[in-house]
Amino acid sequence: MSSSDIFIGETIGTAILILLGGGVCAAVTLKASKARNAGWLAITFGWGFAVLTAVYTTAPLSGAHLNPAVTLALAIKDGDWKNVPVYWAGQILGAMIGAALVWIAYYGQFHAHLTDREIVGGPGAQATTAKAVEAQEKGAGPVLGVFSTGPEVRVAWQNVATEIIGTVVLVLAVLTQGLNDKGNGLGTLGALITALVVVSIGLSLGGPTGYAINPARDLGPRIVHALLPLPNKGGSDWGYAWVPVVGPLIGGAIAAGIYNVAFA
Repeated sequence: MSSSDIFIGETIGTAILILLGGGVCAAVTLKASKARNAGWLAITFGWGFAVLTAVYTTAPLSGAHLNPAVTLALAIKDGDWKNVPVYWAGQILGAMIGAALVWIAYYGQFHAHLTDREIVGGPGAQATTAKAVEAQEKGAGPVLGVFSTGPEVRVAWQNVATEIIGTVVLVLAVLTQGLNDKGNGLGTLGALITALVVVSIGLSLGGPTGYAINPARDLGPRIVHALLPLPNKGGSDWGYAWVPVVGPLIGGAIAAGIYNVAFA
């Protein structure tokens, strides 16, 4: 694969991932959406199908890493670091593009949500405003969850540990696919297995932090949230932003170490 193929593939794939993954978060969150309050199952399966679509679409171009933690793990496993910056650049750019596309697709819903006094407070607001005010006091605006993750209980070491554990599961599942079918991998079936692993992580480990398990998935959209002209959007919670970057990268490195010791 050439550097241009890698960059284009990772940009397109990560944009699809975030468009569909962020899209289900918007659908469940925003007040004027037909899917409002559809719940955690909708979010976990929405992200799983997002992974399936993105991987299946772009695997021929770049191998569909779509995640800096996966790229890091493969570099540690294979000892090949030359294309890591290209992968990471495409992943961050793609994540930002995907987040911007979510904003376009739900433009009217964002406006309706963020100008509703029940959501953002102001004269005439009811008691339900307290939750939004509390979130903003912690640095997270009322629609930040559409773009990036945040903890239900803010305990830094636990939040990092949760992201590490979830990412180890994901990356080990990705790395060990190559051990099947006489070392030839699983082909297109691998996209389905990876998607189901993401659903499983979301259902089992997603509750504490929202399971970023992917630095680009969190950082790129968080930057877009900070830049978009959203009314009453509140903060982007930069005090927490290091957790879904550092945790998954550590998790990816640990998974690669486990693979090299136990499977290689």
